[in-house]
Amino acid sequence: MYRLIQRACAITLLLTVLGSAAHAECKRLVLAADPAYPPLHWYDGTEMHGASITIAKRILEDLKIPYEVRYLGPFPRVMLAAERGDIDMVATLKKTAEREQFLLYPKNHALANPVAVFSMRNHPFAFKGRADLVGLRGGITRGNVFGDGFDEYMKLNLSVEQANSPESNFSKLGADRLDYFITGYYAGMAYLLKRGDEQRFIALSPFLVDTPNYIVLTRKGNCADRLEAIDAHLAQLKKAGVIDELIRQAFVQWKKNPVVLVK
Repeated sequence: MYRLIQRACAITLLLTVLGSAAHAECKRLVLAADPAYPPLHWYDGTEMHGASITIAKRILEDLKIPYEVRYLGPFPRVMLAAERGDIDMVATLKKTAEREQFLLYPKNHALANPVAVFSMRNHPFAFKGRADLVGLRGGITRGNVFGDGFDEYMKLNLSVEQANSPESNFSKLGADRLDYFITGYYAGMAYLLKRGDEQRFIALSPFLVDTPNYIVLTRKGNCADRLEAIDAHLAQLKKAGVIDELIRQAFVQWKKNPVVLVK
């Protein structure tokens, strides 16, 4: 009986130590993001910028969680690192069933990110919804997903080719190699401002998808246990109007220096 009690105590102690060690592993949270999606997140050749980055940094600083913002290259590399658990946080992403397999989503979203269909202003076409894209030549940026069931609809019904950047897609659209280009409205407008092309292209109405973007933690990373605290503080910042101000500042910063460098 005494040996059983000893063994039970030893197991309890071991579990406690292991639990404490797991919690203590979040010594430095590693944050990454898509490097080519201004004004929400972008890389200028030196560091990551954008609304998503500043929101995440504000939360981590307020919670006194040490962090590192890491540039990883093109977006597919970011998602691969997230799936492997090589990083701890991605800012920001739409929610999909596939991503939920390796990412932890908070209850509160960080910001809205409507998805628009862009076309040439002098070659408009009737558009009331996704069905009007059938039979046309479309483009998207590699790695982008849009949510709300549109990704599945696109695979089954639309003719869409992928390019490595929004700039490449706008160039194809301008050269009449595409009939439309699908991207986040804010990101699309940011690139048009950079190119000085806001008069040549138009975002069709209504938005194709209007889904939220989340700051997420990786399931295999070291900081998954911080999700609840991060979510609670995000809710406080949203209520205080801080998030809206950080988004406004990101637009101002992008307009001053619209440089993206992905390598």
